[in-house]
Amino acid sequence: MTKPAKKLFLKTFGCQMNVYDSERIAEALAPLGYGETQEIGEADLVILNTCHIREKAAEKVYSELGRIGGIKSARRERGRDTVIAVAGCVAQAEGRAIVERAPVVDIVVGPQSYHRLPDLLVRARREDRHVVDTEFPEEDKFRRLPARGAGRRPPAAFLTVQEGCDKFCTFCVVPYTRGAEYSRAVAEIVTEAERLAQAGVREVTLLGQNVNAYHGQGPDGAAWSLARLLRRIAAVSGIERVRYTTSHPRDMDDDLIAVHGEVEEVMPYLHLPFQAGSDRILAAMNRKHTVDDYRRLIARIREARPDIALSTDIIVGFPGETDAEFDATLRLVDEVTFAQAYSFKYSPRPGTPAATIEEQVPEPVKADRLAALQQALNAQKAAFNAACVGRTMPVLLERPGRLAGQLVGRSPYLQPVHTMAPESRVGEIAAVEIVSAGPNSLEGDTKSESDLPLEVAALH
Repeated sequence: MTKPAKKLFLKTFGCQMNVYDSERIAEALAPLGYGETQEIGEADLVILNTCHIREKAAEKVYSELGRIGGIKSARRERGRDTVIAVAGCVAQAEGRAIVERAPVVDIVVGPQSYHRLPDLLVRARREDRHVVDTEFPEEDKFRRLPARGAGRRPPAAFLTVQEGCDKFCTFCVVPYTRGAEYSRAVAEIVTEAERLAQAGVREVTLLGQNVNAYHGQGPDGAAWSLARLLRRIAAVSGIERVRYTTSHPRDMDDDLIAVHGEVEEVMPYLHLPFQAGSDRILAAMNRKHTVDDYRRLIARIREARPDIALSTDIIVGFPGETDAEFDATLRLVDEVTFAQAYSFKYSPRPGTPAATIEEQVPEPVKADRLAALQQALNAQKAAFNAACVGRTMPVLLERPGRLAGQLVGRSPYLQPVHTMAPESRVGEIAAVEIVSAGPNSLEGDTKSESDLPLEVAALH
């Protein structure tokens, strides 16, 4: 009789790279007989893939571990074992403190070591003790991971091409949790993209903490830029859409800007954080760009691709930020205009330089500033969505919606689009006439492919 497969419950917190990492973790554990489940009570192995970018992230993890500990105890009473692992950036930052505070945890593994999980599981069982691996190993984890799994996949996928950051923004933990900048070799990335395309993926998003600092070795032995990599990925058969995130203004060079105007597979949507509208605050953040640098950069990008939609990250209440400096942020938002934005109150991250600055902005002030900023950003987002009504867009149909007969896809500008179409059309890039716009998504009518206007057919 075939032994039943073991069950894996994997919960992902945070960024797109964690989503990618979780997928690779599941693939690494599949040879051990682990199949994913959405029912935590059935799981033989529970993994929390954590994010440390925001304040109280660790507290959320410990709260979750308290709940999971109860499930582990209940399963033990039924004679069933449960292994609990904490992975990701909280694991890297907290290390052994996690098992000291939450003894239910069996394994702690950092984001550079999750390829070792099969061995760590064996060690945890054999040695009957907690196992902590938060080293920055010399071996390339991507080369130790199994090839991307075969079989049908959703039509959009993430693909990590770069990790870590050398910028050392004073508010950011990434250099400490993900390490120095590392770029994967072009050949490895192309092979992975080809496997994804063979599995039905039509859109890939290239990921990196500072993705436009990519400098991986090309097949010619030279270091390739992100611009050159984008052109190569766009040429992979079956890949019809390419995106990338997250970018730093300092690494947005002429070649990368040109790609937006020259490569039709690169979608007209760019996430480019500016963080603050004050040069003094930007200097205190160690951002290495000024407000005028950002303005000029946006002008060049829009010249290359006039229909591009912009997204950004903004922090309010950075230590020492004055009312006037916050007002400068509002003015920059009003000047540039964004289709989407992610805005946050500054939160001190242990171990970062900004956390030691004495002049911390009071929480009520930060809350008021965030509310004012989000009001402006939401108005811009609503205006951008409303301007799409009446247009026919190429929409990648990704999955069934909540309603019977409904599919959900993404526009070239990354907006969710709801349309009525049979599930057999998942994976198609369909012409959809936008008929209404909500705060966070669009509604449209699916047309035949011949109905795509010439100006947007090129995006297909």
